[in-house]
Amino acid sequence: MSKKVKKAVLPVAGFGTRFLPATKSSSKEMLPLVDKPLIHYAVEDAIEAGVEQIIFVTGRGKRAIEDYFDISFELEYHLKYQGKEDLIEELRKISDMADFVYIRQKEPKGLGHAVLRAKDVVGDEPFAVILADDVIEAQKSGTAQLVEVYNRYHCSVIGLEVVKPEDVSNYGIVAGKEVEKNLFRLETFVEKPKKEEAPGNTAIIGRYIFTPAIFDELQKTAVGRGGEIQLTDAIASLSKKEVIYGKVLEGNRFDCGSKMGFLKATVEFALKDKQINGEFKNYLHEVIGC
Repeated sequence: MSKKVKKAVLPVAGFGTRFLPATKSSSKEMLPLVDKPLIHYAVEDAIEAGVEQIIFVTGRGKRAIEDYFDISFELEYHLKYQGKEDLIEELRKISDMADFVYIRQKEPKGLGHAVLRAKDVVGDEPFAVILADDVIEAQKSGTAQLVEVYNRYHCSVIGLEVVKPEDVSNYGIVAGKEVEKNLFRLETFVEKPKKEEAPGNTAIIGRYIFTPAIFDELQKTAVGRGGEIQLTDAIASLSKKEVIYGKVLEGNRFDCGSKMGFLKATVEFALKDKQINGEFKNYLHEVIGC
């Protein structure tokens, strides 16, 4: 019987240079999307899929993430003194979401290297990889959609999105044979190709399910584009030994690693927030006049 996906790796060691100077002393993953940081949405994505252990691969200056998912006795004492027991209960839910593990990535050697750092904790189990930059708004979380495919085929599954042809150079691009609607058996993997060299415009986005065999491929993967160990290169290598599927995810993805994507997500999530959506709509009407 195949093991269930109970662990998720969240690489969070990046510098967040596109948001400097805001990220000079604060983690990009802690940028607030309305009233929760980006990393909170990523953890929720994993929990909905049945994940029980979250493995953060962190770096220098990421202490805020650890503090966020820890218990803050000082803050709780202050809130209790003010009679805000409901807020204490809400904060406790954060630290109780999952079992949290932290691993340090001492040097920025790429996404593939970050995933490899989790090898000893993951062990011989299938696991998810979630990139907090990608916030997916859907009836079923992006990771949950991939877990459904994994439970049927017991193979690695990659989250996909069809992007504009002019944007392919920003993504790992794949191609393969469609076996079900929006589900592909992947055959070709190219990391950030030029538009004229891309095998299509179906892109890898920040949700993955891997068998533990990916670690062997990562250990053998040479340094690639940008002087980093590219996860896409290891996936391509693994595909020669195991079947890998790609699932076009349902829902709306917001690339919160870019300023425009982050702003779009902020507007969309604010408009859906029951506490502020009415006032926010009125404000937008005043500003843009429609």
